[in-house]
Amino acid sequence: MQDLIISTVSQGLLWAIMALGVFLTFRVLDIADLSVEGTFPLGAAVAATLIDAGHSVWLAMLMAIIAGAIGGTVTALLTTKLKIPALLAGILTMIGLYSVNLMVMGKANVPLLRADTVFTMTMDAFGVSQTVATLIVGIVATAAVGFVMYWFFGTVLGTAIRATGCNAQMARAQGVNTDIMVILGLLISNALVALSGALVAQSNGFADVGMGTGTIVIGLASVIIGEVLFGTRSFKNWLISVVLGSIIYRIVIAVVLELGMPPNDLKLFTAVLVAIALSLPLVKGKFAILKKGENDARD
Repeated sequence: MQDLIISTVSQGLLWAIMALGVFLTFRVLDIADLSVEGTFPLGAAVAATLIDAGHSVWLAMLMAIIAGAIGGTVTALLTTKLKIPALLAGILTMIGLYSVNLMVMGKANVPLLRADTVFTMTMDAFGVSQTVATLIVGIVATAAVGFVMYWFFGTVLGTAIRATGCNAQMARAQGVNTDIMVILGLLISNALVALSGALVAQSNGFADVGMGTGTIVIGLASVIIGEVLFGTRSFKNWLISVVLGSIIYRIVIAVVLELGMPPNDLKLFTAVLVAIALSLPLVKGKFAILKKGENDARD
């Protein structure tokens, strides 16, 4: 039971990096970016292929981040320069990256069972089991990404990106080049998603061309669950909420699997869970109005 809890939390932390990328586009930039379903397996494909070829783990993850950033930039250029709607631009990038991922791997699946990964390195360095090593890597990676995001979005450039998402017209009035801000935002977001893909591939022991299916829904579930349960009082609190939301989502999935839900039904369950989570703010708002009305009636 303890190993199951540690493993679930560890996976939640690894996927939290992807959720932070989705949060950046969905909440900060106010863009529904579907290209994450292509950049997530792209990061996994690049990292797994390089590691399988005998290259350094750190080089593999760096190249995965760069590949994800390029994928996000393509979406951003389609949106800002060709004026293609962001949703459609993300779909076009996602479809194109499916073929790119196949070309990168040369096949549909690249195994990493006998390769040195960041997790085997952690196991050797600390003398711990794979489950604990995954937890250590998850904590360090997520904390590092969260800290850098908190610092960056407090700078002038980061604030300009946030302002673009809040009100692009007012940001332009203040002299902000909103096209550049959108490009930077999508670049950073998909770089984070690709990093998460690289870590998840190493944790799972393989990279698969279809592992990005449903990524956007998982990311949205993490963001919405975190917001509903832990609030959005400040940007720092928002980041922490997204990470905790990812962990809660993984715990919910582990619980329903333990209760006997068929794995094939997980996508349907996730879709229903996200729909419920998205409706919770409305339900809470109506409940607050009813409660206020009852209190006014008593007075």
